[in-house]
Amino acid sequence: MPLPALVEPARELTVDEVRRYSRHLIIPDVGMTGQKRLKNAKVLVIGAGGLGSPALLYLAAAGVGTIGIAEFDEVDESNLQRQVIHGVSDVGKSKAQSAKESIAEINPYVEVVLHEQRLDNDNVLGVFEGYDLIVDGTDNFATRYMVNDAAYFLDKPYIWGSIYRFDGQASVFWPTLSIDGKSADAPCYRCLYPEPPPPGMVPSCAEGGVLGVLCAAIGSIQVNEAIKLLTGIGEPLVGRLMIYDALEMEYRKLKVRKDPNCALCGDKPTVTDLIDYDTFCGAVSDEAADAAAGSTISVIQLEQMLKERDNGERDFVLVDVREPNEYEINQIPGAVLIPKGEFLNGHALAELQRLTGGDRQVVLHCKTGVRSAEVLAIAKGAGYSDAVHVGGGVAAWVSQVDPSQPAY
Repeated sequence: MPLPALVEPARELTVDEVRRYSRHLIIPDVGMTGQKRLKNAKVLVIGAGGLGSPALLYLAAAGVGTIGIAEFDEVDESNLQRQVIHGVSDVGKSKAQSAKESIAEINPYVEVVLHEQRLDNDNVLGVFEGYDLIVDGTDNFATRYMVNDAAYFLDKPYIWGSIYRFDGQASVFWPTLSIDGKSADAPCYRCLYPEPPPPGMVPSCAEGGVLGVLCAAIGSIQVNEAIKLLTGIGEPLVGRLMIYDALEMEYRKLKVRKDPNCALCGDKPTVTDLIDYDTFCGAVSDEAADAAAGSTISVIQLEQMLKERDNGERDFVLVDVREPNEYEINQIPGAVLIPKGEFLNGHALAELQRLTGGDRQVVLHCKTGVRSAEVLAIAKGAGYSDAVHVGGGVAAWVSQVDPSQPAY
């Protein structure tokens, strides 16, 4: 059912604003009052990337009066496939500044506030305080849990979206919501995902890829939810998870219930303040971290090792644990492709035995070093005690050793 509007209407719309928003004004559910509410609204978008790009564009076009952008990254050429708020001339520029300039072209009546720093426990509450709701465009679990917790502590609705390859999800988390003085029993992000996935289990978009247009589909849904909350129309996705499969063109909705045992919003909460989210989520598993300790080499060291191998001064097997489609983009010369999945199911060990003859050293690499650290733990567990992996992976190789190859 519709919820009370989140913000009060602004005093008036100018003649120019009436002309600009006329297609909203003639919708009975929005009308003049709804548009004035949007003008008076303050929305924070975290990230000006895949999800943030369409969200920012449509929030601005809709007439949201104040838009905050929390973003510390710069525009990279690989962003342009999906981050449509940026253009070729913006490569190398601050994403926040680039987004602000694009918004000014779309709607000069919008005030844009930039937060060009990485959100962390020291600043997140202060940044969130000035906004009516939070739209999350991040792509890592540590930040999602931090955003969820901070929004809960400040009683802010949290509009979440997630994308990966061809799949997208969206929901509205607002566990402090009450209707007519009674708790709405709405869930938070932790009710849906009490624990983060095991480190290395779910690749980021940078590791696994994402269909560019999927960002627009999910980002626009997030803005749709924001407009509904701000104006008090429609039925927001509170307590519901929307799942989108772009390949099958299928939308599904699942009910998400408040978890009475939730560590944050449950009956006996154990998370009563911001925590160490990096440790909570972990970049790699404990096993991988232990295996990588003292067994990580740099790409500069690898370059020297390859020269020595070519000269017959040393012998080792260089194994690329990325996916075949990644291997087609760029390679470290002399690497043999054995995807990580082959190690996880055990099929790779026989191939590794054949390649090494049981006595050649194993050197592992992936794109950035996360997957190869996980495989390193498996290799060491299989008896390859002198195995090492390449910190930074092929991304570091391209940037530091062979910039003639494309990055991705």
